[in-house]
Amino acid sequence: MRNTRRQFLGSLAAPAVLGAQRGTRPNVLFIALDDLNDWVGCLGGHPGAVTPNLDRLAKRGVLFTSAHCAAPLCNPSRAALMTGIRPSTSGVYLNNQPMRKAPKLAGAVTLTQHFMEHGYRVTGGGKIYHLAYPDPQSWHQYFPSQQRNRPADPAPEEVPANGIPSTAHFDWGPLDVPDSRMGDHQVVDWAAAELNRKHDRPFFLACGIYRPHLPWYVPRKYFDMHPLSKIVLPKVNEHDLDDIPPVGRKFARPQGDHARVTQHGQWERAVQGYLASITFADAQVGRLVDALDRGPHAANTAIVLWSDHGWHLGEKLHWRKFSLWEESTRNVLMISAPGITRPNGQCGRPVNLLDIYPTLIDVCGLKAREELEGRSLAPLLRDPAASWNYPTLTTYQRGNHSVRSERWRYTRYHDGTEELYDHAADPLEWRNLAGKPEHAAVKKELARWMPSADAPNAPVERPRGKGPF
Repeated sequence: MRNTRRQFLGSLAAPAVLGAQRGTRPNVLFIALDDLNDWVGCLGGHPGAVTPNLDRLAKRGVLFTSAHCAAPLCNPSRAALMTGIRPSTSGVYLNNQPMRKAPKLAGAVTLTQHFMEHGYRVTGGGKIYHLAYPDPQSWHQYFPSQQRNRPADPAPEEVPANGIPSTAHFDWGPLDVPDSRMGDHQVVDWAAAELNRKHDRPFFLACGIYRPHLPWYVPRKYFDMHPLSKIVLPKVNEHDLDDIPPVGRKFARPQGDHARVTQHGQWERAVQGYLASITFADAQVGRLVDALDRGPHAANTAIVLWSDHGWHLGEKLHWRKFSLWEESTRNVLMISAPGITRPNGQCGRPVNLLDIYPTLIDVCGLKAREELEGRSLAPLLRDPAASWNYPTLTTYQRGNHSVRSERWRYTRYHDGTEELYDHAADPLEWRNLAGKPEHAAVKKELARWMPSADAPNAPVERPRGKGPF
């Protein structure tokens, strides 16, 4: 499934990418989506994906087909992206850790603060940071006043919509409301207005779209675009955890979400809800990009679109993120930069969300920052096939790391147990090769990219997944 590709016939033609206006720094449109995995038409992760707007945006510049997060949960991933500092350095591993209370991030200059220091007007809306820790000093203006971007919710008597008892926000079902009632639609309205007005200096505009984050409540028309009769479930190996170390099995929790979903006959409806939420989010991306193209700034605005991590829907008998497998670590990343990228670029090199900060420094010609732990992707924006001899690292809680190269994934847990997958032969990561002596050299090489010692931090524990973040 992961290797399939489908072309969406409704995709709109992308306008030609123009060079930056002489003598000016480019603007930045910074688009975030929450919990979006590779179930996007241009990434081929699911045959039922309906994402014409993401697909056409991918054609404007470079689509990174092997992009990965620094951490497979919201707060650490976004803190790492926005500061350029990996979790093992900062000690921010969990959702309940305020970024600014970590000693190594207390005085960090965030991506947007760096742009502010270089004369940009920096505004944002929706979800960019973890919703509990919005970092007001990183913005000149924020919409809607740092409040949660809440959708229209079902009536209390209609919850849970999926019929699973005590499911909290792990819920899905259609809403009989217009798009305009949804928080994401309202944030895009605000961002579109910003894109259409004149600015007296370059701007950095961040727009965080909350979907497809749980709960999967979106207007009914998006559910109707994914009829249950056509839902395709992920390919799952019921014995997938047999060769996984105990730490990995603990993260998977097969007797948790997966057991509840299957026991209540909700797997197809859950996939429908996730696909519907993606299609709703895609519609908002389309409105945002259309607003840019209609306004006065299209020729001199770089676009970066990213999701904070991936998402499981039964693979490894697991749901949500909170793991070091491909479904959790892989995310969406596409970049269009005037004067640098060309249309229809695809790059299969392994890259990380940490790389966005130094990349935007290069794209916009700002002063470099030595503390950043990512690498600029500018060489890959100019030539997606350029040599790139770096694997990428994802960390989940203290001491658990996974290194992804173009061919291999090597994971080592805090107790020394391991997983190794050969993506050339096993793209679904069903066969753990870590115990095979013939692969000792591969493990040794990939282990070089893991942190030698983690920052001290709170006790390691698995997020319970019951909160809204």
